[in-house]
Amino acid sequence: MLIPIKSGQRDNFYLICFIILLFNSTNSEPIKKDSTITIRISVVGDLMCHSPQYNYARVEKDSFNFNPVYREVKKYFYESDFVFGNLETVTAGKSKGYSGYPFFNTPDEYITALYNAGFHLLTTSNNHSLDRGEAGVLRTIEQIKKNGLLYNGTFTSKEDRDLIRVVDIKGIKISFLAYTFGTNGIPVPKGKSYLINLIDFDLIKSDIEKARKLGAEIVLVHYHFGDEYKREPSSFQKEVVLKTIFYGADIIIGGHPHVLQPTQFYKSKEGRLDTGFVAYSLGNFISNQRDRYKDAGVIMNIEITKNLNSTAIYISDVSYIPTWVYKGETDNGNEYVILPLLQDYKSSIEEYLSDSDLRNMKQAFDDTNEIMRKYTDKINLYKEKPLLITDIKPRGFDIIHFEWGFELKEIQNPIE
Repeated sequence: MLIPIKSGQRDNFYLICFIILLFNSTNSEPIKKDSTITIRISVVGDLMCHSPQYNYARVEKDSFNFNPVYREVKKYFYESDFVFGNLETVTAGKSKGYSGYPFFNTPDEYITALYNAGFHLLTTSNNHSLDRGEAGVLRTIEQIKKNGLLYNGTFTSKEDRDLIRVVDIKGIKISFLAYTFGTNGIPVPKGKSYLINLIDFDLIKSDIEKARKLGAEIVLVHYHFGDEYKREPSSFQKEVVLKTIFYGADIIIGGHPHVLQPTQFYKSKEGRLDTGFVAYSLGNFISNQRDRYKDAGVIMNIEITKNLNSTAIYISDVSYIPTWVYKGETDNGNEYVILPLLQDYKSSIEEYLSDSDLRNMKQAFDDTNEIMRKYTDKINLYKEKPLLITDIKPRGFDIIHFEWGFELKEIQNPIE
């Protein structure tokens, strides 16, 4: 039985036997020998909102516009099949008073901008999840759902927590799990442990097993863990990763240190993949933290290929786009803009970049390349391709999907 997702979420989404179907590319044609499909998942680090950010985004007294923050990077999201990141704030509502660190409460428009930028899922289990208590958790989920996004890591009920998220992306089923080391000492309400996933090895092992029973071909686990501002994984991070690999996870993504940490491939007999992947920390994607390493992040692109004949599945490519957060004045006034750091890329705010900005961007680019490739040389700096329109198809969340070909005229920028 098909149960339509509630009105307000993006079209063509259904819940079937606890499996969230985003894309369905199956057809009645016979599978050709060695026929394959490849999907791209893009993931970013911490999505924060300090008070200067919402003040810069303020349009009127009680209205905000965060959309311009992502204008230089959203085209890369549009090229991906699935995009997610860690929402490290809550939207408890105007009546609670907007605030930044240490107890965040962000305007609702922040989540709307993430939808508009091309995100599909927000992980919500982190040390700031309970900044505004249970009410903050529930209202944040309400706003995420209202904007047609998926969520994972915090939940509205035990039934919601036990509903393991398995996403079918163009015929490849991926489970997304999320856990945090803690909540900054704020206690989880008694009898309501379902509100947030804490790092509990028995729980993690059980969730991975449930995901496999639901048909997950890939299990991706997101952890909020580690030591802040440290550019190497801690012993605790390594312990958690090793146990998670043993439990059968295929891809592990980390956050919380607010700086980038190295990436690594691993061999495992427990997961579906022969070779898995871990990124210990993706740093900040957007925040007001301005020091070296803290103002840099990445868009991590993971491509997964499945042979439809043999059902073999593997990671076919991992690449990254270095990013840096600009804070300053433009034609729009004071604003934050996430800039991709790619060769020959010219941003729309080029004229506003000072010599100091350019030096910091160069430093961030060099730092990112060094950190990303410290443990492995199998991860690549993303190389832009010219965009060709051969076939335009609607994708989940109303994002436009561009197929590649070489017989038509090239265009340099994606269609807005």
